[in-house]
Amino acid sequence: MNIEIPKPAPVDARDNEPVPTPLDSASAALALEGLPPADIDPAKLDAAALKVLRHLRRNGHQAYLVGGCVRDLLLGRQPKDFDVATSALPEQVRATFRNCRLIGRRFRLAHIYFKGQKVIEVATFRKNPVEEVLAEDPGAAADTDLLISEDNVFGTAEEDARRRDFTINGLFYDVGLGEVIDYVNGRADLDAGLMRTIGTPEIRLREDPVRILRAVRFSAKLGLTVEPETWAAMQKQSPELARCAPARVLEETLRLLRSGASRRAVELLREVGALPVLLPSVAAFLYRGGPVEAERLYRILGSMDERILSGLPTDDSLLLAALLLRIVRAPSVEGGDDTGEASALTTIEPVLTELTRTARLPRRIAEGARLLLLAQGALHGERRKRGSPTRFMRSPHFADALILMAANVQASGEGIEALNRWRARESEIAPPGPRGPRHAPREASELPPPGLGVEALPAALSSVESFTFESSGLL
Repeated sequence: MNIEIPKPAPVDARDNEPVPTPLDSASAALALEGLPPADIDPAKLDAAALKVLRHLRRNGHQAYLVGGCVRDLLLGRQPKDFDVATSALPEQVRATFRNCRLIGRRFRLAHIYFKGQKVIEVATFRKNPVEEVLAEDPGAAADTDLLISEDNVFGTAEEDARRRDFTINGLFYDVGLGEVIDYVNGRADLDAGLMRTIGTPEIRLREDPVRILRAVRFSAKLGLTVEPETWAAMQKQSPELARCAPARVLEETLRLLRSGASRRAVELLREVGALPVLLPSVAAFLYRGGPVEAERLYRILGSMDERILSGLPTDDSLLLAALLLRIVRAPSVEGGDDTGEASALTTIEPVLTELTRTARLPRRIAEGARLLLLAQGALHGERRKRGSPTRFMRSPHFADALILMAANVQASGEGIEALNRWRARESEIAPPGPRGPRHAPREASELPPPGLGVEALPAALSSVESFTFESSGLL
């Protein structure tokens, strides 16, 4: 008589069930057998990720922590995200968790949602589709376009590790055994402080040139050295970044700026030859400006890094404006030209237009950066229409504009007197009250502009363009 065993019903991983110690049964066995402790402290593991791992294993699937979270934990850093790799197909993951949604086409992923807007990303083990081509014809690498456009070829855990970009990102962690699973010698590279591709560097970068930007980010952020063969391949393949999807290139560029290591990242981009492809205006400026201007730009980026590492809110518009500030600085900062506003606009527009066109930069970020850069003219005493300095100071962009000015002063020494006057004036004016449903709305004249789109630009600029130092009595 055949007895059919029912499949477990889908679970909601958000349920408040007790979370066992990740090494619950294995830890006791390890202790009894006198084996070494877990490779990673169980207390540092994420409870939501552990729930996902446990439910996948209960349903008969392999499941491990993978990639950046394993790397960061081994380095003693707290991961931003905990990702899971599993033998379960995307549809099987969705069938296991009610709080799951499948996303992506090029790379099918499962997102499992928890309270507090937490998301655990689950990926099925995959293998590299390019390896099948090269296995059939090893000589095809020279003539074949290796750029990966489809990445839903499923495989084993080892194949999944070997298809990843860098050895330090190819590490798995088995929470039950408390062991790092290393198919790619990533732990040795991590201990040696090296960035190395998995497999032949040139082939891996031809498969996906965006890996060049990822290598730069990891090297800058983690303080790793790119090993020579990988570095040579990065230099050779940098022009191929132009073939990549603009949205992916933009996202990696913004990650570089948000990383808290943007100064070192831009230095590495310049050294590897990727900057002219990624940010041609910045590359041209550094070439023309020489070592002095390069160091000023790097110091401004360093100031933004300090803010991010300190946990201070730093908008993408501010980061972009910091990157462009020395390039589009108002002429009045340099030489007191009274036509600075027109000149600054002439300089700013082509740069932001180029980024919007080539990198698909969202107009919200572009217009925000434009406002912050134009505000530098007012802060440095550029002649403009008469208006109220108080209104200018209560503009929603004033705080970031002053942060940008302070970074420039620190980097170049320009405008320190003006900065001190603004800070003194700022301390005399109480900031507007907090906004929200519990507070009375401000008067219409105090409301910030409705957005940073083109349609809102005249209103947003009015508070910047209407101010003059002479009318305020600060000069």
